[in-house]
Amino acid sequence: MGATVCEAVEGAPDMRLTGRADPALGTTLAEVLGDADVVVDFTQPDTALANALACVEAGVHVVIGTTGFDLAPLRAARGANVFVAPNFAIGAVLMMKFAAEAARHMAKTEIVELHHDKKLDAPSGTAKRTAELMAAATNPPSPPPTIHSVRLPGLVAHQEVILGDLGQTLTLRHDSIDRVSFMPGVLLAVRRVGELTESPLVGLEHLL
Repeated sequence: MGATVCEAVEGAPDMRLTGRADPALGTTLAEVLGDADVVVDFTQPDTALANALACVEAGVHVVIGTTGFDLAPLRAARGANVFVAPNFAIGAVLMMKFAAEAARHMAKTEIVELHHDKKLDAPSGTAKRTAELMAAATNPPSPPPTIHSVRLPGLVAHQEVILGDLGQTLTLRHDSIDRVSFMPGVLLAVRRVGELTESPLVGLEHLL
């Protein structure tokens, strides 16, 4: 994902790539913070929090696509803004919005999320976010839908929201078949993170 983000930034006329932090390149995060206005983090759950705290302490805004870690310590962090999105694909954000609306009208829901076999967290951040939005959309709030996780080679990122009611079902599905699907959302977040009035802010829907 990091290479795809770098290519997207390099292709954006209003952005300049100032560094790449990657253990495989022998470059640490600390080495690139001095020249950066915004850091984009697609790492791992066990390092994302420390990375974000280091960015904020250095006065560098951070856009995070990593999921599966606790955001609570970031709520007290001051000095720069933090934006987190479980999914940066515009279609996935629309799927979550449509699912929340449908939850008000259908009796029961289950979520099936399918990802490549290298994804570390299960269920995915997208599925958990979808479940939270659907639960909050009902009046009174309902328990979050059950989530089923699939990890297989050949997949990228896919999710089905299946709603059932008397004599009918409704299925909402989103498929990311290439990582470039996330890049418009990533670039939007990079452009907007410095303007946030709340930090950390979770969910690309807040920027659309």
